[in-house]
Amino acid sequence: MSALEAVAARAARAEGPGVRRRRRLVALLASRPGFALSLGILAMGLIAVATPGWLAPRDPLALDSDAILAPPSARHWLGTDEVGRDLFARVVYGARPSMLASLAAVACAAVLGGTLGLVAATGPRWQGVVIMRASDMLLAFPLFILAMGIVAALGRGLGNAIIAAVIVWWPQYARLIRASALSVREQPYVEGAQALGASWAAVVRRHVLPNCLSPVLTKASIDVGYMLLVLSGLSFIGLGAQPPSPEWGAMVTSGRTFLLSHWWYPTFPGLAIFLVSVAWNVTGEALRDVYDPRGVVTGVERRDRKAAQGGRQ
Repeated sequence: MSALEAVAARAARAEGPGVRRRRRLVALLASRPGFALSLGILAMGLIAVATPGWLAPRDPLALDSDAILAPPSARHWLGTDEVGRDLFARVVYGARPSMLASLAAVACAAVLGGTLGLVAATGPRWQGVVIMRASDMLLAFPLFILAMGIVAALGRGLGNAIIAAVIVWWPQYARLIRASALSVREQPYVEGAQALGASWAAVVRRHVLPNCLSPVLTKASIDVGYMLLVLSGLSFIGLGAQPPSPEWGAMVTSGRTFLLSHWWYPTFPGLAIFLVSVAWNVTGEALRDVYDPRGVVTGVERRDRKAAQGGRQ
């Protein structure tokens, strides 16, 4: 083996998991055009969330009686609705409530479910039994139907829709964190930390929780796309965001009666929901391959493994 190959083999053995993940992420970006496109879509969505006025200077609530249900044109890029509001401005401004609500719901569900999952895995046995049986009860119902019932009881509105989504979504994270924590707590380094006198709370904070975050982050990135569909569905049936709010699901609801006569009205907000939800799912699948050591092996990793095997020979 040449000196260059020996250096590559030693570097492959010496690099940490963070370096390997970054290299795998770069390799996935190069080998999967869909992943790069999804990141671009999400970047545009986040720009629309942060600075919608920069992308769409028109007021999303301004009425124009001279351009009612106008088709896409140079003046109105995506057309107008039944009262003359510019659809491009409404789609851009609708990214803020739609995407922020999805992110907030998933984040709250992950924090609540993760906390309860850690308690179930590391606390007294009776606490774990109570938490798991409560999660089983919620998981026994179809998630969307249960969310509809909760919103109907709390009242219409996007805030109550987020609360309902958190209630029906946290059991998934609780079960995931509990399973990961039960596996991690049996590892030798956890037993070694306890043998050195570390308290159980310190062991959970320093060793158990950090090693449980990777599957949670992967699942959360995928769930944002599903959550967008759930919240948009609740708005579609009149339980989520209410008109005249520029929210994508509510816009599809308002435009569904014009689907055959004025196709652009429901099409563009529905297309926004589709593109963003698919982008989150593709990104989540790629992150799973990055964080899961049993996932795909990139060409760079194959070369490094061959170099390492040659170094041992």
